[in-house]
Amino acid sequence: MTSLVRRILAGDSQAVEIFYEQYSPRLLNFLKQKLPRPEDAQEVLNDVFLDAIDGLPTLSRAANLQAWLYAIARHNVGDFYRKRKIKSLLLSQFPYLEIVAAEVNQPEFQLEKQELKKHLQETFAKLSVKYRQILEMHYIEEMSVKMISLRLDLSFKATESLLYRARLQFIKYYEGS
Repeated sequence: MTSLVRRILAGDSQAVEIFYEQYSPRLLNFLKQKLPRPEDAQEVLNDVFLDAIDGLPTLSRAANLQAWLYAIARHNVGDFYRKRKIKSLLLSQFPYLEIVAAEVNQPEFQLEKQELKKHLQETFAKLSVKYRQILEMHYIEEMSVKMISLRLDLSFKATESLLYRARLQFIKYYEGS
C-alpha cells in the first residue's frame, strides 16, 4: 500500500487531490475512448474516483493501484451502458407504462398489492434475526455489501455469503408458504 493511499485512509484531503491529479488525466483519456461524449467520460471519471475512495480500505497491500483504477473504470463503463440500455427500454415502453399506471389505482390491483405485502411480511418474519438484519440493511436501508461488512465486522466475502444464504432462505420460505 502506497504512502498516498495511507494518507487518504487517514483522512488527508490534500492526498485525495494529489491522487486525483495523478491518475485522472490517463483515466479520462481511457474513458473518452470508451464513451460517446466527453461529458459522459467526465461523469464516469468522477464515479470512478468516488468508488475508488470508498474501496481503498479493502485494497490489498500488493495490489497495483493503477490497474485497480482501470478495473473500476471498465466496470463503470459497463454500468453506463447498462443504465443507458435500461433507460431506452423504459422510454420505448412508455405507452404501455401509461396503461399500467392507470390500472394501478383499480381496487383489484390494490387488493393484490395488500396480499403480496402480507405474504412478504409473513415470509420475512420466518427468517432468523441475522438473515432479517442483513436483508433489511441491503434492501431497505440500501447499504452496499462493503458497508454491511464494516457494520457487522465481517469480511466482504463472509458478508456476501451471508446475504446469499439469507436470499435463498427467503425464497425457500416465500415459495413454500
